[in-house]
Amino acid sequence: MGDPKFSRKSYDTPSHPWQGARIQAENAIVSQFGLKNKTEVWKADTMLRNFRKQSRELQARLRTGDAQAKIEADALIARCSRMGLLPPTGGDLNDILVLKSEDILSRRLQTVVFQKGLASTVKQARQIINHGHIFVSGHKVTVPGYIVLRSEESTVEYNPVSPFTDELHPMRAAADAEAAARREAREAARAEEDAAAARADAEEAGITAQDE
Repeated sequence: MGDPKFSRKSYDTPSHPWQGARIQAENAIVSQFGLKNKTEVWKADTMLRNFRKQSRELQARLRTGDAQAKIEADALIARCSRMGLLPPTGGDLNDILVLKSEDILSRRLQTVVFQKGLASTVKQARQIINHGHIFVSGHKVTVPGYIVLRSEESTVEYNPVSPFTDELHPMRAAADAEAAARREAREAARAEEDAAAARADAEEAGITAQDE
């Protein structure tokens, strides 16, 4: 018999356990994305840190004219694009450097299920995933932290045998109402931003309400 194999941690923990600002920021992220614990935040931070490290190293190698670095840079940009972290086209290494942990957490299956209106709350999204009610690309996925690729996002749906496929299910009604409320809130916020931008442009041009 061989020695037992143990999987290594796939994330780095904070260097200091008691940092008030960091703890508050992590608590806010855990609440926003309905995470089970801060381990999921640290996993996203580690993934983002690795992407940034690769981007910086590749930019340094590109400045020296390394042909292999161009191939690796294109592969990294393509990977981030497939994950939905960068636009389908036009992304570059600098765009990777400005990514945030929230960008990665927003690609988790739990978040996607909630944003698509398949659950009324982000915590309920985690529950129905764990209970096998969600399919991705025709297969059941029970991992809330699964990173949904851009090509898979449109395939996220209810399990065909799930009771939630019934549009009259009470949870569906609640989820639809929540989704409608979120859409209205986003539209109102967008309208307010447009109005604020218009007022700022008018003030910059020296136009006042009396002039109008």
